[in-house]
Amino acid sequence: MSRIRAAVLGSPIEHSLSPVLHRAAYRELGLADWSYDRFEIDEAALPAFVAGLGPEWAGLSLTMPLKRAVMPLLDAVSDTAASVEAVNTVVLTEDGRRLGDNTDIPGIVAALHERGIEKVPAAAVLGAGATASSALAALARICTGEVTAYVRSRARADEMRQWGERLGVDVRTADWSDAAQALAAPLVIATTPAGATDDLAPAVPAAPGTLFDVLYDPWPTALAASWTQRGGTLLGGLDLLVHQAVLQVEQMTGRTPGPLAAMRAAGEAALRARH
Repeated sequence: MSRIRAAVLGSPIEHSLSPVLHRAAYRELGLADWSYDRFEIDEAALPAFVAGLGPEWAGLSLTMPLKRAVMPLLDAVSDTAASVEAVNTVVLTEDGRRLGDNTDIPGIVAALHERGIEKVPAAAVLGAGATASSALAALARICTGEVTAYVRSRARADEMRQWGERLGVDVRTADWSDAAQALAAPLVIATTPAGATDDLAPAVPAAPGTLFDVLYDPWPTALAASWTQRGGTLLGGLDLLVHQAVLQVEQMTGRTPGPLAAMRAAGEAALRARH
């Protein structure tokens, strides 16, 4: 039986949960002839790796630092991926074309919809990195009012305002020293590295709205734990990983996956095994 291959690429890649999630989906869908691996690939090694892919390859997942570097190697890029200049999904077609997409953006939206959050009147974003631009693109679909981005430098503030203009989001920027004010927003998306929001935990209001903290390890963050204690709605990085992976599986296999619960359970088990 010939194998159909897919994989996640990035550097570092050892921590990636993508193999756990995709393999769980394949089991649930009965795709015994599919395999999913991980490869440590940096920007310099990417062109040769992509050029060497044979007809047995169906798709790639991409993590940092490859989401932008892969774009010149593709035959077409979706409007969603082009809007944030980042591709996390490559589908390899039977006729040899390489098609790029971004499932992080609809993944954020789908995770929020799963919790019943369809529209919000305003939102706050903590941080200004690559994930923050995806968060703004997602908010363009669900936020009807202003988004306030809390950042650490004037350069980052300028970048976030530019992303807002590009994505059609009304973005106001504020200094990180005022980040505690973000916690009063009906939706807060935290895109910062581990530990960056720990000092905000004591400032969670008595009746918080929804926090989407994109970290998944370590979990819960101090901010996430405090949010839950005060009765707020909480989403974490695993929610994003699962929802974006479901969309990747659908694109790569051509099958509409129903195994979201199985993928989440596999991810949770893998995280428990790390600690």
